[in-house]
Amino acid sequence: MPESAQDYYDRVLAATDADGRLPLAVEAMPGWDIFPYELDSLRLKPLQPLLEREPDRQGEDPASCRCAQGQPSEGVIWSDEHWRVSAERSGLPITAVLVSREHHDLADLPAELAGEFGRLLVVIAAAIEALPSVGRAHLGRYGDGGAHLHVFLFGRPARAGQFRGSPLLDWEENLPKIPVTVAAEREVRRRPDRGDLRWARAHPGSWRSGGPIDSGSSRGLKPIVRRAS
Repeated sequence: MPESAQDYYDRVLAATDADGRLPLAVEAMPGWDIFPYELDSLRLKPLQPLLEREPDRQGEDPASCRCAQGQPSEGVIWSDEHWRVSAERSGLPITAVLVSREHHDLADLPAELAGEFGRLLVVIAAAIEALPSVGRAHLGRYGDGGAHLHVFLFGRPARAGQFRGSPLLDWEENLPKIPVTVAAEREVRRRPDRGDLRWARAHPGSWRSGGPIDSGSSRGLKPIVRRAS
C-alpha cells in the first residue's frame, strides 16, 4: 500500500538530528566531483512541518491562467497552432521553454498533443545540441508554481566538466547572463524541413518509433534555432 503524505514525512523526520536536520549524504551527490559547493560548513536546513494542503498554483482555474490573456510574443523562437517555444536569457548558452497554447497540464494532455509533445522535445533537444557552445540538452519540468504545461530545456555548456548532471541549475544561478548581443543572434529557422512539426503532421510515416526524423542524413534533424559560432 502506498505511503500517505504523513507517513512519508514521519519516516523522513525520524532520520533527522536534534535540530531537525538530515545528515548530508556525502556518499551521494555532495561527494561527486561535479557538486558545485565545498563541503566545509555545508549543511541542510531543518525539515519544516508539512503544509496543510498543496499550495495553489497560478492558472489552476483556466479562466485565471495567463494563457487566457493571450500568448506573449517576446522571446518566441518557434510556434505553431498548438505550441510555442521561447528563449529565456540566462547564464547558459540557451534556455528554451516549450509551452502548450491551450490550457493543459502534463497529466491531462490529450493523446494527440502528447504525441506532438514528445516529438517536439526530440526536435528542440537536437536543435540545442547543434549549437557550438552546447554539450548536452537537459530537460526540466516542475509545475509547482504554474498549472499550465511548460517544460524547460537547458543547454549545458560544452566541455565544462563541472556543469554536468543535475547540479547544472545550481551553477546557472551564479553564471553571468548571456550578453544581449549574443542572445540576439538566436533566430527562427526560416525554411520548413523535417524538423518542423507541421511537416511531420503531413508526413506521419517519417517519424521513427523512439527515434528522430529520417531526413536522409546521419543526424536526422536540423536545428529550429541557430546561433552564430
